[in-house]
Amino acid sequence: MTYILAIDQGTTSSRAILFDKYLTIAGSEQREFTQYFPQSGWVEHDPDDLWNTTLATCHETLKSTGAQARDIAAIGITNQRETTVIWDRATGDPIHRAIVWQDRRTSGLCHDLRLDGLEEIVTAKTGLLLDPYFSGTKVKWLLDNVEGARKRAEAGELAFGTVDSWLVWKFTGGKAHVTDATNAARTMLYDIREGRWSRTMCQMLDIPMALLPEVKDCDAHFGTTDLFGGHIPILGVAGDQQAATVGQACFEPGMLKSTYGTGCFALINTGDQAVTSQNRLLSTIAYQLDGKTTYALEGSIFVAGAVVQWLRDGLKIIGAAPETQDMAQNADDTQDVVLVPAFTGLGAPYWNAECRGAMFGLSRNTGPREIARAALESVGLQTRDLLEAMHVDMGGAGSAPLRVDGGMSASDFAMQFLADIIGAPVDRPKVLETTAMGAAWLAGKGAGIYPDQSEFAATWALDRQFEPSMSRGARDAKYTAWKRAVAAAQAF
Repeated sequence: MTYILAIDQGTTSSRAILFDKYLTIAGSEQREFTQYFPQSGWVEHDPDDLWNTTLATCHETLKSTGAQARDIAAIGITNQRETTVIWDRATGDPIHRAIVWQDRRTSGLCHDLRLDGLEEIVTAKTGLLLDPYFSGTKVKWLLDNVEGARKRAEAGELAFGTVDSWLVWKFTGGKAHVTDATNAARTMLYDIREGRWSRTMCQMLDIPMALLPEVKDCDAHFGTTDLFGGHIPILGVAGDQQAATVGQACFEPGMLKSTYGTGCFALINTGDQAVTSQNRLLSTIAYQLDGKTTYALEGSIFVAGAVVQWLRDGLKIIGAAPETQDMAQNADDTQDVVLVPAFTGLGAPYWNAECRGAMFGLSRNTGPREIARAALESVGLQTRDLLEAMHVDMGGAGSAPLRVDGGMSASDFAMQFLADIIGAPVDRPKVLETTAMGAAWLAGKGAGIYPDQSEFAATWALDRQFEPSMSRGARDAKYTAWKRAVAAAQAF
Protein backbone atom coordinates (compact mmCIF):
# COMPACT_ATOMS: atom_id res chain seq x y z
CA MET A 1 0.00 0.00 0.00
CA THR A 2 0.95 3.62 -0.54
CA TYR A 3 0.02 6.05 2.23
CA ILE A 4 0.16 9.72 3.12
CA LEU A 5 0.78 10.53 6.78
CA ALA A 6 -1.15 13.66 7.76
CA ILE A 7 -0.32 15.47 10.98
CA ASP A 8 -2.95 17.73 12.53
CA GLN A 9 -1.34 19.60 15.41
CA GLY A 10 -4.19 21.46 17.09
CA THR A 11 -4.78 23.70 20.08
CA THR A 12 -5.74 20.95 22.51
CA SER A 13 -4.42 17.78 20.89
CA SER A 14 -2.08 16.34 18.29
CA ARG A 15 -3.28 13.77 15.77
CA ALA A 16 -1.73 11.58 13.13
CA ILE A 17 -3.98 10.26 10.36
CA LEU A 18 -2.89 7.76 7.73
CA PHE A 19 -4.64 8.14 4.36
CA ASP A 20 -4.44 5.48 1.67
CA LYS A 21 -4.09 6.13 -2.05
CA TYR A 22 -7.87 6.58 -2.30
CA LEU A 23 -7.85 9.33 0.37
CA THR A 24 -9.57 6.96 2.79
CA ILE A 25 -8.51 6.99 6.44
CA ALA A 26 -6.58 3.81 7.26
CA GLY A 27 -5.71 4.69 10.85
CA SER A 28 -5.55 7.53 13.34
CA GLU A 29 -4.26 8.29 16.83
CA GLN A 30 -4.71 11.37 19.02
CA ARG A 31 -3.21 12.72 22.24
CA GLU A 32 -4.18 15.74 24.31
CA PHE A 33 -1.59 17.90 26.04
CA THR A 34 -1.51 20.39 28.89
CA GLN A 35 -2.85 23.93 28.56
CA TYR A 36 -1.12 26.56 30.70
CA PHE A 37 -2.87 29.72 31.93
CA PRO A 38 -0.24 31.76 33.84
CA GLN A 39 -2.48 34.83 34.15
CA SER A 40 -5.95 35.92 33.10
CA GLY A 41 -6.01 36.05 29.30
CA TRP A 42 -2.64 34.28 28.95
CA VAL A 43 -2.45 30.87 27.23
CA GLU A 44 0.71 28.84 26.73
CA HIS A 45 1.86 25.44 25.46
CA ASP A 46 5.09 23.59 26.11
CA PRO A 47 6.69 23.25 22.63
CA ASP A 48 8.14 19.90 23.67
CA ASP A 49 4.59 18.70 24.41
CA LEU A 50 3.55 19.68 20.89
CA TRP A 51 6.47 17.76 19.43
CA ASN A 52 6.32 14.70 21.70
CA THR A 53 2.58 14.17 21.23
CA THR A 54 2.97 14.61 17.47
CA LEU A 55 5.81 12.09 17.26
CA ALA A 56 4.03 9.62 19.55
CA THR A 57 0.80 9.67 17.54
CA CYS A 58 2.76 9.12 14.32
CA HIS A 59 4.49 6.07 15.77
CA GLU A 60 1.23 4.76 17.23
CA THR A 61 -0.60 5.17 13.91
CA LEU A 62 2.10 3.34 11.98
CA LYS A 63 2.13 0.56 14.57
CA SER A 64 -1.66 0.14 14.61
CA THR A 65 -1.85 -0.05 10.81
CA GLY A 66 1.31 -2.02 10.23
CA ALA A 67 2.62 0.65 7.87
CA GLN A 68 6.35 1.25 7.56
CA ALA A 69 8.41 4.14 6.23
CA ARG A 70 8.70 2.52 2.79
CA ASP A 71 4.89 2.55 2.53
CA ILE A 72 4.58 6.30 3.10
CA ALA A 73 4.94 8.51 0.05
CA ALA A 74 4.93 11.80 1.96
CA ILE A 75 3.97 13.68 5.11
CA GLY A 76 1.53 16.60 5.20
CA ILE A 77 1.33 18.96 8.16
CA THR A 78 -1.47 21.24 9.30
CA ASN A 79 -1.30 23.20 12.51
CA GLN A 80 -2.82 25.65 14.94
CA ARG A 81 -1.93 29.03 13.48
CA GLU A 82 -0.37 32.13 15.08
CA THR A 83 0.96 30.17 18.07
CA THR A 84 4.52 31.40 18.50
CA VAL A 85 7.69 29.45 19.26
CA ILE A 86 11.26 30.77 19.47
CA TRP A 87 14.11 28.32 19.91
CA ASP A 88 17.91 28.15 19.96
CA ARG A 89 19.32 27.17 16.56
CA ALA A 90 22.28 25.34 18.10
CA THR A 91 20.52 23.30 20.77
CA GLY A 92 16.93 23.24 19.47
CA ASP A 93 15.72 24.26 22.93
CA PRO A 94 12.74 26.66 23.16
CA ILE A 95 13.54 29.87 25.02
CA HIS A 96 10.03 29.99 26.55
CA ARG A 97 6.73 28.21 26.38
CA ALA A 98 4.84 28.76 23.13
CA ILE A 99 2.43 31.70 23.27
CA VAL A 100 -0.88 30.41 21.95
CA TRP A 101 -3.05 32.21 19.40
CA GLN A 102 -5.71 32.74 22.09
CA ASP A 103 -3.27 34.66 24.31
CA ARG A 104 -4.09 38.33 24.98
CA ARG A 105 -0.98 39.53 26.84
CA THR A 106 0.00 41.97 24.08
CA SER A 107 -3.33 43.80 23.98
CA GLY A 108 -1.72 46.87 25.55
CA LEU A 109 0.97 46.99 22.88
CA CYS A 110 -1.64 46.63 20.15
CA HIS A 111 -3.67 49.43 21.72
CA ASP A 112 -0.64 51.75 21.77
CA LEU A 113 0.24 50.97 18.15
CA ARG A 114 -3.36 51.64 17.17
CA LEU A 115 -3.27 55.01 18.93
CA ASP A 116 -0.12 55.80 16.96
CA GLY A 117 -2.15 55.37 13.78
CA LEU A 118 -0.31 52.27 12.59
CA GLU A 119 -3.20 49.87 12.02
CA GLU A 120 -3.75 51.13 8.47
CA ILE A 121 -0.17 50.17 7.59
CA VAL A 122 -0.62 46.75 9.19
CA THR A 123 -3.77 46.07 7.18
CA ALA A 124 -2.29 47.33 3.92
CA LYS A 125 0.77 45.10 4.25
CA THR A 126 -0.57 41.98 5.96
CA GLY A 127 -4.36 42.03 5.52
CA LEU A 128 -4.67 41.73 9.31
CA LEU A 129 -5.64 43.99 12.19
CA LEU A 130 -3.65 45.11 15.20
CA ASP A 131 -4.62 42.37 17.62
CA PRO A 132 -2.80 40.08 20.09
CA TYR A 133 -4.16 37.13 18.11
CA PHE A 134 -1.35 37.29 15.58
CA SER A 135 2.27 36.20 16.01
CA GLY A 136 4.10 39.49 15.53
CA THR A 137 3.43 41.09 18.90
CA LYS A 138 3.98 37.72 20.60
CA VAL A 139 7.46 37.57 19.06
CA LYS A 140 8.19 41.08 20.32
CA TRP A 141 6.99 40.15 23.82
CA LEU A 142 9.33 37.15 23.93
CA LEU A 143 12.30 39.19 22.72
CA ASP A 144 11.55 41.90 25.30
CA ASN A 145 10.80 39.62 28.26
CA VAL A 146 13.09 36.58 28.00
CA GLU A 147 16.52 37.44 29.37
CA GLY A 148 19.11 37.82 26.61
CA ALA A 149 16.66 36.90 23.85
CA ARG A 150 16.92 40.09 21.84
CA LYS A 151 20.71 40.06 21.78
CA ARG A 152 20.73 36.39 20.74
CA ALA A 153 18.13 37.06 18.06
CA GLU A 154 20.13 39.92 16.60
CA ALA A 155 23.18 37.63 16.52
CA GLY A 156 21.23 35.08 14.49
CA GLU A 157 21.28 32.47 17.27
CA LEU A 158 17.51 32.09 17.55
CA ALA A 159 14.75 30.92 15.21
CA PHE A 160 11.09 31.89 15.20
CA GLY A 161 8.30 29.82 13.82
CA THR A 162 4.65 29.00 14.02
CA VAL A 163 3.99 25.38 15.02
CA ASP A 164 4.52 24.03 11.49
CA SER A 165 8.05 25.47 11.47
CA TRP A 166 8.78 23.97 14.87
CA LEU A 167 7.59 20.51 13.79
CA VAL A 168 9.51 20.57 10.49
CA TRP A 169 12.64 21.67 12.36
CA LYS A 170 12.25 18.71 14.72
CA PHE A 171 11.38 16.23 11.98
CA THR A 172 14.44 17.22 9.95
CA GLY A 173 16.85 17.37 12.87
CA GLY A 174 17.27 21.12 12.56
CA LYS A 175 18.08 21.07 8.83
CA ALA A 176 15.01 23.00 7.68
CA HIS A 177 13.79 26.34 9.03
CA VAL A 178 10.77 26.84 6.80
CA THR A 179 7.07 27.70 6.74
CA ASP A 180 4.36 27.97 4.10
CA ALA A 181 2.61 31.06 2.78
CA THR A 182 -0.62 30.46 4.73
CA ASN A 183 1.13 30.33 8.09
CA ALA A 184 3.40 33.26 7.19
CA ALA A 185 0.28 35.28 6.37
CA ARG A 186 -0.90 34.95 10.00
CA THR A 187 2.22 36.36 11.64
CA MET A 188 1.54 40.07 10.97
CA LEU A 189 5.07 40.13 9.53
CA TYR A 190 4.34 38.98 5.96
CA ASP A 191 3.32 41.14 3.01
CA ILE A 192 0.56 39.03 1.44
CA ARG A 193 0.49 41.03 -1.80
CA GLU A 194 4.26 41.12 -2.34
CA GLY A 195 4.73 37.54 -1.14
CA ARG A 196 7.66 38.21 1.20
CA TRP A 197 8.50 39.15 4.77
CA SER A 198 7.79 42.83 5.34
CA ARG A 199 10.76 44.89 6.45
CA THR A 200 8.29 47.64 7.42
CA MET A 201 6.44 45.35 9.84
CA CYS A 202 9.63 43.93 11.30
CA GLN A 203 10.93 47.44 11.94
CA MET A 204 7.61 48.49 13.47
CA LEU A 205 7.80 45.63 15.97
CA ASP A 206 11.59 45.70 16.35
CA ILE A 207 11.99 42.10 15.18
CA PRO A 208 15.29 41.01 13.55
CA MET A 209 14.60 39.44 10.17
CA ALA A 210 17.28 36.82 10.92
CA LEU A 211 14.66 35.12 13.11
CA LEU A 212 12.32 34.36 10.23
CA PRO A 213 11.91 31.09 8.30
CA GLU A 214 11.98 30.62 4.54
CA VAL A 215 8.47 30.78 3.02
CA LYS A 216 7.36 28.11 0.54
CA ASP A 217 4.26 27.11 -1.44
CA CYS A 218 1.81 24.83 0.40
CA ASP A 219 2.76 21.91 -1.88
CA ALA A 220 6.53 22.44 -1.78
CA HIS A 221 9.31 20.17 -0.52
CA PHE A 222 9.84 21.19 3.11
CA GLY A 223 12.47 18.64 4.07
CA THR A 224 12.95 14.94 4.78
CA THR A 225 12.63 12.99 8.02
CA ASP A 226 14.42 9.77 8.97
CA LEU A 227 12.61 9.23 12.28
CA PHE A 228 10.44 6.32 11.15
CA GLY A 229 13.07 3.96 9.78
CA GLY A 230 13.44 5.44 6.31
CA HIS A 231 13.47 8.66 4.30
CA ILE A 232 10.04 10.34 4.07
CA PRO A 233 9.63 13.75 2.41
CA ILE A 234 7.43 16.47 3.88
CA LEU A 235 5.51 17.71 0.83
CA GLY A 236 2.58 19.67 2.20
CA VAL A 237 2.06 22.34 4.87
CA ALA A 238 -0.87 24.66 5.55
CA GLY A 239 -2.40 26.38 8.55
CA ASP A 240 -5.41 24.49 9.87
CA GLN A 241 -8.10 26.76 8.47
CA GLN A 242 -6.50 26.93 5.05
CA ALA A 243 -6.03 23.15 5.07
CA ALA A 244 -9.75 22.82 5.85
CA THR A 245 -10.52 25.16 2.94
CA VAL A 246 -8.52 22.86 0.69
CA GLY A 247 -10.08 19.75 2.24
CA GLN A 248 -13.55 21.18 1.59
CA ALA A 249 -12.50 21.76 -2.04
CA CYS A 250 -13.36 25.47 -1.87
CA PHE A 251 -11.33 26.19 -4.99
CA GLU A 252 -13.73 28.57 -6.72
CA PRO A 253 -14.23 32.26 -5.79
CA GLY A 254 -17.30 32.65 -3.59
CA MET A 255 -17.10 29.19 -2.04
CA LEU A 256 -17.40 29.32 1.73
CA LYS A 257 -16.49 27.01 4.60
CA SER A 258 -16.62 27.22 8.38
CA THR A 259 -14.60 25.01 10.71
CA TYR A 260 -15.68 24.34 14.29
CA GLY A 261 -12.76 23.32 16.45
CA THR A 262 -11.54 25.11 19.56
CA GLY A 263 -12.50 28.30 17.74
CA CYS A 264 -14.56 28.87 14.62
CA PHE A 265 -13.10 30.15 11.39
CA ALA A 266 -15.06 31.02 8.27
CA LEU A 267 -13.24 31.58 4.98
CA ILE A 268 -14.57 32.65 1.60
CA ASN A 269 -12.41 32.21 -1.50
CA THR A 270 -11.76 35.57 -3.21
CA GLY A 271 -9.61 34.21 -6.05
CA ASP A 272 -6.50 36.11 -7.11
CA GLN A 273 -7.68 39.32 -5.40
CA ALA A 274 -6.90 40.18 -1.78
CA VAL A 275 -10.18 41.89 -0.82
CA THR A 276 -9.86 44.61 1.81
CA SER A 277 -12.68 44.25 4.31
CA GLN A 278 -14.79 47.21 5.39
CA ASN A 279 -16.14 45.18 8.32
CA ARG A 280 -12.97 44.25 10.20
CA LEU A 281 -12.58 40.83 8.62
CA LEU A 282 -9.15 39.60 7.61
CA SER A 283 -7.63 39.40 4.15
CA THR A 284 -5.45 36.33 4.06
CA ILE A 285 -3.95 33.66 1.85
CA ALA A 286 -6.25 30.68 1.25
CA TYR A 287 -3.51 28.58 -0.34
CA GLN A 288 -0.49 28.95 -2.59
CA LEU A 289 0.09 26.22 -5.18
CA ASP A 290 2.70 26.07 -7.90
CA GLY A 291 3.65 29.68 -7.27
CA LYS A 292 0.09 31.01 -7.62
CA THR A 293 -1.55 32.68 -4.61
CA THR A 294 -5.28 32.38 -3.93
CA TYR A 295 -6.73 34.77 -1.33
CA ALA A 296 -9.61 34.64 1.11
CA LEU A 297 -11.60 36.76 3.52
CA GLU A 298 -11.65 35.25 6.99
CA GLY A 299 -13.73 35.75 10.09
CA SER A 300 -12.32 34.36 13.33
CA ILE A 301 -14.21 33.34 16.48
CA PHE A 302 -11.99 32.54 19.45
CA VAL A 303 -14.41 30.24 21.32
CA ALA A 304 -16.50 27.56 19.59
CA GLY A 305 -15.74 24.00 20.68
CA ALA A 306 -13.92 25.53 23.64
CA VAL A 307 -17.30 26.53 25.08
CA VAL A 308 -18.20 22.83 25.32
CA GLN A 309 -14.86 22.16 27.02
CA TRP A 310 -15.83 24.88 29.50
CA LEU A 311 -19.10 23.09 30.23
CA ARG A 312 -17.10 19.92 30.88
CA ASP A 313 -13.98 21.16 32.65
CA GLY A 314 -15.11 24.49 34.12
CA LEU A 315 -18.74 24.09 35.10
CA LYS A 316 -18.52 20.28 35.18
CA ILE A 317 -22.14 19.92 34.03
CA ILE A 318 -21.27 17.37 31.33
CA GLY A 319 -18.89 14.44 31.20
CA ALA A 320 -18.42 14.44 27.43
CA ALA A 321 -19.25 16.74 24.51
CA PRO A 322 -22.01 14.55 22.93
CA GLU A 323 -24.15 15.01 26.05
CA THR A 324 -24.87 18.60 25.02
CA GLN A 325 -27.06 17.40 22.13
CA ASP A 326 -29.76 15.81 24.32
CA MET A 327 -29.45 18.55 26.94
CA ALA A 328 -30.03 21.28 24.36
CA GLN A 329 -32.95 19.45 22.78
CA ASN A 330 -34.62 19.01 26.19
CA ALA A 331 -34.01 22.54 27.46
CA ASP A 332 -36.92 24.76 28.50
CA ASP A 333 -38.05 26.57 25.34
CA THR A 334 -39.60 29.41 27.36
CA GLN A 335 -36.18 30.56 28.59
CA ASP A 336 -34.11 32.79 26.34
CA VAL A 337 -30.66 32.39 27.86
CA VAL A 338 -27.84 34.04 25.89
CA LEU A 339 -24.18 33.20 26.48
CA VAL A 340 -21.43 35.47 25.14
CA PRO A 341 -18.35 33.21 25.38
CA ALA A 342 -15.74 35.97 25.30
CA PHE A 343 -13.39 34.06 27.61
CA THR A 344 -10.32 35.39 25.76
CA GLY A 345 -11.91 38.45 24.16
CA LEU A 346 -14.09 38.80 21.08
CA GLY A 347 -12.81 38.12 17.59
CA ALA A 348 -14.36 39.30 14.32
CA PRO A 349 -16.07 41.59 13.67
CA TYR A 350 -15.64 43.19 17.13
CA TRP A 351 -11.94 42.63 17.89
CA ASN A 352 -12.29 43.50 21.56
CA ALA A 353 -9.36 41.94 23.41
CA GLU A 354 -10.56 43.16 26.81
CA CYS A 355 -14.12 41.81 26.68
CA ARG A 356 -14.89 38.79 28.87
CA GLY A 357 -17.70 36.25 28.91
CA ALA A 358 -21.23 36.97 30.15
CA MET A 359 -24.59 35.22 30.39
CA PHE A 360 -27.99 36.88 30.18
CA GLY A 361 -31.61 35.88 30.76
CA LEU A 362 -31.06 33.68 33.80
CA SER A 363 -33.97 32.74 36.07
CA ARG A 364 -34.48 30.46 39.06
CA ASN A 365 -35.45 27.73 36.62
CA THR A 366 -32.27 27.99 34.56
CA GLY A 367 -30.22 24.82 34.79
CA PRO A 368 -27.55 22.81 32.97
CA ARG A 369 -29.82 22.09 29.98
CA GLU A 370 -30.50 25.75 29.28
CA ILE A 371 -26.85 26.67 29.70
CA ALA A 372 -25.82 23.85 27.34
CA ARG A 373 -28.29 25.07 24.73
CA ALA A 374 -27.06 28.66 25.07
CA ALA A 375 -23.49 27.42 24.64
CA LEU A 376 -24.28 25.62 21.37
CA GLU A 377 -26.38 28.52 20.10
CA SER A 378 -23.56 30.98 20.80
CA VAL A 379 -21.51 29.34 18.08
CA GLY A 380 -24.24 29.80 15.47
CA LEU A 381 -24.86 33.38 16.54
CA GLN A 382 -21.17 34.25 16.28
CA THR A 383 -21.07 32.61 12.85
CA ARG A 384 -23.92 34.84 11.70
CA ASP A 385 -21.86 37.85 12.78
CA LEU A 386 -19.07 36.66 10.50
CA LEU A 387 -21.22 35.80 7.50
CA GLU A 388 -23.15 39.07 7.58
CA ALA A 389 -19.90 41.04 7.50
CA MET A 390 -18.42 38.74 4.86
CA HIS A 391 -21.35 38.94 2.48
CA VAL A 392 -21.40 42.74 2.67
CA ASP A 393 -17.68 42.82 1.84
CA MET A 394 -18.33 40.52 -1.11
CA GLY A 395 -21.11 42.74 -2.44
CA GLY A 396 -24.26 40.86 -1.47
CA ALA A 397 -25.95 38.80 1.21
CA GLY A 398 -26.53 35.66 -0.88
CA SER A 399 -27.69 32.28 0.40
CA ALA A 400 -25.06 29.85 -0.88
CA PRO A 401 -24.65 26.68 1.21
CA LEU A 402 -22.10 26.88 3.99
CA ARG A 403 -19.74 23.90 4.10
CA VAL A 404 -18.94 22.93 7.69
CA ASP A 405 -16.41 20.68 9.37
CA GLY A 406 -14.65 20.19 12.69
CA GLY A 407 -15.74 18.41 15.84
CA MET A 408 -18.83 20.48 16.59
CA SER A 409 -20.20 19.95 13.08
CA ALA A 410 -21.10 16.42 14.22
CA SER A 411 -23.80 17.92 16.46
CA ASP A 412 -27.12 17.86 14.61
CA PHE A 413 -28.58 20.37 17.07
CA ALA A 414 -25.75 22.86 16.58
CA MET A 415 -25.83 22.55 12.78
CA GLN A 416 -29.62 22.85 12.57
CA PHE A 417 -29.52 25.96 14.73
CA LEU A 418 -26.73 27.32 12.53
CA ALA A 419 -28.87 26.85 9.41
CA ASP A 420 -31.82 28.45 11.20
CA ILE A 421 -29.94 31.50 12.44
CA ILE A 422 -28.11 32.25 9.16
CA GLY A 423 -31.17 31.46 7.05
CA ALA A 424 -29.21 29.34 4.56
CA PRO A 425 -28.40 25.67 3.97
CA VAL A 426 -25.53 24.11 5.91
CA ASP A 427 -23.70 21.25 4.16
CA ARG A 428 -21.90 18.67 6.26
CA PRO A 429 -19.55 16.41 4.27
CA LYS A 430 -19.20 12.67 4.71
CA VAL A 431 -15.58 13.15 5.74
CA LEU A 432 -15.39 15.53 8.70
CA GLU A 433 -11.59 15.32 8.92
CA THR A 434 -11.29 17.95 6.22
CA THR A 435 -8.33 19.72 7.85
CA ALA A 436 -6.23 16.57 7.86
CA MET A 437 -7.52 15.65 4.41
CA GLY A 438 -6.42 19.03 3.08
CA ALA A 439 -2.90 18.46 4.41
CA ALA A 440 -2.91 14.93 3.01
CA TRP A 441 -4.05 16.09 -0.42
CA LEU A 442 -1.33 18.76 -0.55
CA ALA A 443 1.35 16.18 0.25
CA GLY A 444 -0.18 13.52 -1.99
CA LYS A 445 -0.43 15.99 -4.86
CA GLY A 446 3.27 16.72 -4.45
CA ALA A 447 4.02 12.99 -4.35
CA GLY A 448 2.02 12.42 -7.51
CA ILE A 449 -0.50 9.97 -6.04
CA TYR A 450 -3.54 12.24 -5.62
CA PRO A 451 -5.58 13.96 -8.37
CA ASP A 452 -5.46 17.61 -9.37
CA GLN A 453 -7.80 20.26 -7.96
CA SER A 454 -10.76 19.62 -10.26
CA GLU A 455 -10.70 15.85 -9.80
CA PHE A 456 -10.25 16.20 -6.05
CA ALA A 457 -13.18 18.66 -5.87
CA ALA A 458 -15.36 16.10 -7.68
CA THR A 459 -14.78 13.61 -4.84
CA TRP A 460 -16.38 15.91 -2.22
CA ALA A 461 -19.45 14.08 -0.89
CA LEU A 462 -22.41 15.38 1.16
CA ASP A 463 -23.44 13.62 4.37
CA ARG A 464 -26.39 15.86 5.24
CA GLN A 465 -27.78 19.25 4.33
CA PHE A 466 -29.46 21.20 7.12
CA GLU A 467 -32.21 23.44 5.76
CA PRO A 468 -33.37 26.49 7.76
CA SER A 469 -36.74 25.89 9.46
CA MET A 470 -36.97 28.83 11.88
CA SER A 471 -39.30 31.67 10.91
CA ARG A 472 -37.70 34.94 9.92
CA GLY A 473 -39.32 36.68 12.90
CA ALA A 474 -37.93 34.16 15.37
CA ARG A 475 -34.52 34.28 13.69
CA ASP A 476 -34.35 38.06 13.85
CA ALA A 477 -35.54 38.11 17.48
CA LYS A 478 -32.79 35.65 18.46
CA TYR A 479 -30.16 37.67 16.67
CA THR A 480 -31.36 40.97 18.14
CA ALA A 481 -31.09 39.48 21.64
CA TRP A 482 -27.57 38.32 20.79
CA LYS A 483 -26.50 41.77 19.62
CA ARG A 484 -27.85 43.32 22.83
CA ALA A 485 -25.94 40.76 24.91
CA VAL A 486 -22.67 41.42 23.04
CA ALA A 487 -23.10 45.17 23.50
CA ALA A 488 -23.71 44.68 27.23
CA ALA A 489 -20.72 42.39 27.62
CA GLN A 490 -18.46 44.93 25.93
CA ALA A 491 -19.82 47.75 28.07
CA PHE A 492 -19.16 45.90 31.34
